[in-house]
Amino acid sequence: MIIFDNHLHLRRDGRFIDAAKEFKKAGGTHFVLCQYPMPDKVLENKSYLPSYRETISMAEEVEKKVGIKVFVTVGPYPVDYILFNKRIGRLKAVEMMEKGMEDAATLCLENERCIAIGEIGRPHFPVDDEVLTDSNEILQYGMECARDADVPVVLHTESTTPKLCKELVEMGKRAGLKPEKIVKHFSPPLVLFEENYGLTPSILASRKNITFAIEKGTRFLMETDYIDDPNRPGAVLGPKTVPKLTLKLIEQGLMTEDQAYKIHKENPERIYNISME
Repeated sequence: MIIFDNHLHLRRDGRFIDAAKEFKKAGGTHFVLCQYPMPDKVLENKSYLPSYRETISMAEEVEKKVGIKVFVTVGPYPVDYILFNKRIGRLKAVEMMEKGMEDAATLCLENERCIAIGEIGRPHFPVDDEVLTDSNEILQYGMECARDADVPVVLHTESTTPKLCKELVEMGKRAGLKPEKIVKHFSPPLVLFEENYGLTPSILASRKNITFAIEKGTRFLMETDYIDDPNRPGAVLGPKTVPKLTLKLIEQGLMTEDQAYKIHKENPERIYNISME
């Protein structure tokens, strides 16, 4: 049985391989390793590419040592812009972020392991008008890069609401990006079209969220947003959460195997244009 975590992070100074082993032991088979923010490394190298390549290298190492399939998303983390603005100025900060989008798109074209540009978007906390304006410009550019590379975007933003989903879908349409190719990371159970306007919700896999989501349908992904931070063990949700919860819900008759197949295999294959076999 395929079980897929759509969004987690790993760190070499965190649990790294052990976290991946925990995911597998609980029944997990595939996950998306999302680019971990490394703004200091980006500034040092004047490029996102070394950070992206490190993420790809980590994915390869996990596959080799653990025996699960690991996909990757790469992209300039939205909050990086704030540090760059302080260190190198507004114009160079925007330029650095947009070059990061271009490099991410190139890797998606060159390396089949890279399946989306992300996580990109806007800071998740209140910011001034200038930061918001620049963040929207950078995000719009990232969507255009994703359109050109024919891959989705994985979005990190302020709290997800139907109003926000509508705004993001409209931005995507201006960029020529289909709504389904907009994956909203850290989403609540907004499964119905009138709630998400056609984007793809990647729902944080708490029992409450997923049981509520499954009552509405199966057009969503599941994620832990595990951050592998030694100072915050188990945050946001632990690596075994998605497989453990999925199997428990099936056992309790709250999710059918057919529903699980759609969530963990059919949806990711369609959205990311990948094969889970």
